[in-house]
Order: sequence, then structure tokens, then C-alpha cells
Amino acid sequence: MAPEGKYELLCLENPLLDIQGQGDEAMLEKYGLKANDAILAEDKHMGLYEDLLSNRKAVQLAGGAAQNTARGAQYILPPSSVLFIGCVGKDKYADTLREACDAAGLRTEYLIDPTQPTGRCGVIITGHDRSLCTHLAAANEYKLSHLTSPPIWSLVKAAKVFYVGGFHLTVCVPAAMALAEEASKEGKIFALNLSAPFIPQFFKEQVEACVPYCDYVIGNETEAGAYAEADGLKTKDVKEIARHIADKTKTNEGRKRVVVITQGTEETVVAVQGEKGVEEFKVHNVPKEEICDTTGAGDAFAGGFLAGVVEGKSTKESVHMGQWLASLSIRELGPQ
Repeated sequence: MAPEGKYELLCLENPLLDIQGQGDEAMLEKYGLKANDAILAEDKHMGLYEDLLSNRKAVQLAGGAAQNTARGAQYILPPSSVLFIGCVGKDKYADTLREACDAAGLRTEYLIDPTQPTGRCGVIITGHDRSLCTHLAAANEYKLSHLTSPPIWSLVKAAKVFYVGGFHLTVCVPAAMALAEEASKEGKIFALNLSAPFIPQFFKEQVEACVPYCDYVIGNETEAGAYAEADGLKTKDVKEIARHIADKTKTNEGRKRVVVITQGTEETVVAVQGEKGVEEFKVHNVPKEEICDTTGAGDAFAGGFLAGVVEGKSTKESVHMGQWLASLSIRELGPQ
């Protein structure tokens, strides 16, 4: 029997129900969406979810970027290693999320908001691209008081690695900062995902509040470019951007910050604070005919990478684990 974990990895973000269907340019144009992007829903997008279900044979899957990452990490790690926290409604969609997480062996500790439905993410697939449009609903109601309540804070105290998805910086920054400060104070690991271009673009202050506490910053090339633009960098070079983020001021000087930028099928770039240059790691090749859906590939990468961090693997080994899990994910429908 495999040894059980002790919930070493704690993940915080927005639990969502993914409503995912095949789309086309006309559908993207109808809702004012881009083929490979992620945004928060406005009033004009509210018809998207029923449109996908009624007209696009959409499937409903457990989602939310960090919840996907948490399930991925738990897939690799021993049982009872990963815990996910967020806010859901009191409805059947929350039950769907619980069932999916239970099946993956992922422990969830949801705050329940009886006034809002569980959040939804409309996913329009066009070829190998996906456009994400999220209506946070209950996910937007997460409160610091839930995190600091004795039953939950005892889990925080027991965890070794904290992971916050950048999407949560639109919801409850005090909760993210509470984990960041706890990590710095206790010498634990704090990791942040940039999550989408609009996070560093429009929530720069919230991102910059977290960065000094970050032992790991994870993102893709588009998010890195958005970060650079928001931070006034006159470059689009991913290597230079990774170096810039890595060398920012850090509260816990006992551990060097590591910045990991994925680039789809191109090399993954890694920069380490205070070290010259960057490392580049070739991705695991997946034949085009085997690619089913790239939704959640970045989430899967983060899950594999964090599993390596929890196990004390080297950065090289952790990147390899992330790429391996991402290569499995894109062969399946949805963020599996």
C-alpha cells in the first residue's frame, strides 16, 4: 500500500464548472471573444453558457485552473497529499465538482455561499485553441474568514507548499496574502500562477503585492508579455522577462525565486534569482493526430511541476513532470 500524504500542497482559487463545446469564428464574434484567451464574463456573455449546451453539444466538466492543477498534482502524489480551497454555491453543480474531486482523491474544503450559483466557465474550442469566459458567481464570494477559521487554518499550518492561481487575485487578495505571509514566516513554499494576460494587465497592484513572497512564479509566454508591458519593460523576449521577474525583491532570502514560463510547443524557460541566463527545456512531443484538447494543458503542467516541488525534486525534474502531465492532458477532452 502506498504511503499517504499529509496534505502538503494547499491550493487556493476559484472552483468552476466548465461548459465546453466546439465553436467557430462566428460564435467567437457573436460574443466578442478571441480564439486563445481567458476573460471574466460581462452581461453580453451571459447567453454563452446556454448557447453551448443547447447548440454545441457541450459537456460539463469540473474546472477552475487551480482546482485542475490540484487534481493533477494529486494524480502523481501519494493519497491525501493535496487540498483545494474556494467558494461554491449550494447547488447540483457544486455536487458535480465534489464528485469529480473525490474521484481524483482531491480533498476540497469549500466555503458555501447560499445566495450565488456555482461559478461557470464557458469554453469555446476552435481547432487546437480555446477561449475561456468565466462567470465567477459564488467563486467571487470567497472570504478570508473561511481561510482563518480554526478547522481550515490548521490545514494551512500543516501544509508545506501553497499555490495560488492568479485568477483569485480578482476575488480575495487578503486570503492570498495570508498564505504568502505564512509561507515567508515559516519558511514554506509559496507559488503563484499568472493565469491569464488580463491578470498582470488589470490587477498589477495585486500581483505585485504577491511577487515579493513568491518562491515560484508560473505562466505562459502571453502572460509573461502582458506582465512585461504592465511593468514597463521594453522587451517581448520571454527569457529577459523571466529574468526580470526572478530578480525582483524577495522577502524570504533563504530561497531563490524560480520563474517558469511555458511556450506551448516551444521550450519551457526557467530563470533563477541571482543566476545568469536561463535554462530551456524541450517539451514532450505529442503527434498532432493525438491532440484532443489543449484546455487545461497549462493547469496540468503546473500540477506536475508542483508535485515535483512537493517531492523535493530538482527544477529540471519538476519541469519534466509538468511536461509529462501536460502531454497526457492534451490527449483527453477537458482538463483531465
